[in-house]
Amino acid sequence: MEITSLQNAQVKKWARLKQKKYREAEGRFLIEGMHLVEEAGKAGLLTHILCTKETVPPCTDIPCTHVTRAILDKITGSVSGSDIAAICRFPDRSDENASRWILLDRIQDPGNLGTIIRSAYAFGYDTILLSEGCADPYNEKVIRSTQGALFHLCIRSCSLPDAVNDLKQRGVPIYATALHKDSIPLAQLSVPDTFAVLFGNEGQGVSEELLAMSDATLFIEMERFESLNVAVAAGITLYEMKQKRHP
Repeated sequence: MEITSLQNAQVKKWARLKQKKYREAEGRFLIEGMHLVEEAGKAGLLTHILCTKETVPPCTDIPCTHVTRAILDKITGSVSGSDIAAICRFPDRSDENASRWILLDRIQDPGNLGTIIRSAYAFGYDTILLSEGCADPYNEKVIRSTQGALFHLCIRSCSLPDAVNDLKQRGVPIYATALHKDSIPLAQLSVPDTFAVLFGNEGQGVSEELLAMSDATLFIEMERFESLNVAVAAGITLYEMKQKRHP
């Protein structure tokens, strides 16, 4: 089957998934590019592939519709001219057996959120909890920044104060990143087997409420400047805590 009209009803339905409210209503999101389609296939999230007639889809067992490049551009909003896109269902992953959590307090920049998600997956973290005010993890810019890591993690939005209380009741220590007088240098931290680390808003950092609920605050020792971009700081922190973690 091939669709060539930009006014096709199905094309309009797919294009609506660029908007958060439609993604949430449908329980579906859009991806584009061969690498992301392959990664979503590995994660078992693909529900429909859209590609040009000349493109060979990576998963032959998934329904596929041929469309024009113009339709792909309309559906994805992309200027990259990709030959393939796909519809995916939201991942349904549990943090029941998680041992390393990342808590994100109002991370607003899609690129920062995507980079943190990618670092989390690279360094073996299990779950990412997003506060109200965080960028939508299924925003196309976030998805591109994750390079597919998004498909393999438990990521959900929640009340972070409630999540912190729940984790503390389970005996999970909470480490917040902040430049406070009582903060511990990251290099000196003894990392337990199970923990959660909290990163804050690009401009305001972690909220005072969450800082007060944390078991300790951490900072990265630097020779110049006092702070780093949150995605860079998260990458350093996640790597260091992974290296220091004892069994």
